Amino acid sequence: MKKVLIPTKLHVVTAERLQDHGGYNVIQDETTPLPELIRMHHDAYALIVRSEKVTSEILAAAPQLKVIIRAGAGYNTIDTKAARARGVDVMNTPGANSNAVAEEVIAMMLADARHIVKADPSVRAGKWEKKQFMGTEITGKTVGIVGLGYIGQLVAKRLSGFECMLLGYDPIVTAERAKHVNVTMLSLQELFEQADYISLHIPENEETRGCINAELLERMKPGATLINCARAGILDENALREIKARKNLRFLNDVYPKDEEGPKSVTDLADLMLPHLGASTREANRNAAIRAAEQLIDFDDKGIMSYVVNRDIPLGLNEHFCDLAYTVGKLCRCIVTLQGKPRHIETSIYGSLAPYADWLATSIVAGICEDFDRTSGPQGTYGYVEEHGLTFTNRQVDENKQFENSITVDLTAQIGEEQMKHVSVRGTVEEGVMLISRINEFDKLYFEPVGPVILFLYQDRPGVIGTIGRMLAERDINIEDMRNPHDPKTDRSLAILKISQVVPEQELQRMKAEIDAIAAFSIKF
Repeated sequence: MKKVLIPTKLHVVTAERLQDHGGYNVIQDETTPLPELIRMHHDAYALIVRSEKVTSEILAAAPQLKVIIRAGAGYNTIDTKAARARGVDVMNTPGANSNAVAEEVIAMMLADARHIVKADPSVRAGKWEKKQFMGTEITGKTVGIVGLGYIGQLVAKRLSGFECMLLGYDPIVTAERAKHVNVTMLSLQELFEQADYISLHIPENEETRGCINAELLERMKPGATLINCARAGILDENALREIKARKNLRFLNDVYPKDEEGPKSVTDLADLMLPHLGASTREANRNAAIRAAEQLIDFDDKGIMSYVVNRDIPLGLNEHFCDLAYTVGKLCRCIVTLQGKPRHIETSIYGSLAPYADWLATSIVAGICEDFDRTSGPQGTYGYVEEHGLTFTNRQVDENKQFENSITVDLTAQIGEEQMKHVSVRGTVEEGVMLISRINEFDKLYFEPVGPVILFLYQDRPGVIGTIGRMLAERDINIEDMRNPHDPKTDRSLAILKISQVVPEQELQRMKAEIDAIAAFSIKF
């Protein structure tokens, strides 16, 4: 019997389904602290948690632990790296809580607009302060939704009955996809300028941490409302503190750096604070509980690892090729999606890599889409692609081409309303070294994508490389490696230079103008 510990107030359906399936000894104990419970059951095989912290010390105390399931989406309370080092797979149940969070956003908007929280104790005290509690209506307001994943799209749907003007920002979601939920896509700056309400639904990672900053907050309309039911770290609290009173902004908050008792840093800022209640509904609890049980059974019976969040490679696949897939995708993104949105991804996976095409797709999509978590499994990858309105095709390869153990990615992005831009990149790994072997028509490059790199596409003529070298030298930047292939059919050349330090964007554009380049790109691998 495999021992499963549930140290949290999770719906009993998890234990029921596992016990009905057979082979599991389920121990659910929400009162005993997790460290103590682990000491009592050090032979546990699986751990199913909600917001409990699973530290490296807890992992060390459970040497037989093989899987941890977070009954919910966020897994920042679990030390996933320590788990990976001990061979423990960590899973989550994305989407199970989405409706609960979306409804909470609407509840907070209504509660604040109509002073529900303050009016109740006032009436109970025998007061009659109708003038003080004069409210506003949500109907007809402009609502900006930052992040159109599961939750963001549900917020849009739930607001449909209020006849709001819905604006959205998501670097991946297409305008066509957004139209399905009546959302008009804008830039982040435009959204902050136009919205009466702004609801945040983006993950916290290196790219998004502190992204809701002073520059954006200054753009908000006087009297507008900001709602954060996503993650605390995406908001620059100090910037909000400086701007809020001056612009008479409202701030509704449900997320904190730590889910625990004690003073909260936003107490002086928030007009409405909740103790991270987003997923706290009976329905969400039951949905997450069912998913946790089903995923553990599928994991054991069928070897399905689609929701494993701390493993991006299956057994038998060399991790160098996952890194290659990510790098090829990132290079494609650099070349086309800085100016537009990805629409179509096509791949060709050659040689012994072919059986791992679905796993490599995860790394490719992560390289192309900055907000996608590379540790998602294949099922999560294709779900993300569909949700964001992309198409993904893995082509049948011609083995006669003899591109042994190579990965080709073709990316098409939309620029504006009609224009499309396309790039094709191929790479391989030789003796443990990643190499980019082709970019569009420029073949046999064998360029190692390491450190700062700049690329220039230009109509071939003498002196271009000399000009580039001179301008880099003026900034004391050294060229460490270079490829400069020429295509006789188009009479165009490509300059790829690995350099000693990053070139500022302004300087890159100056270099582009100086050599009259067709295109110029900078990327740091």
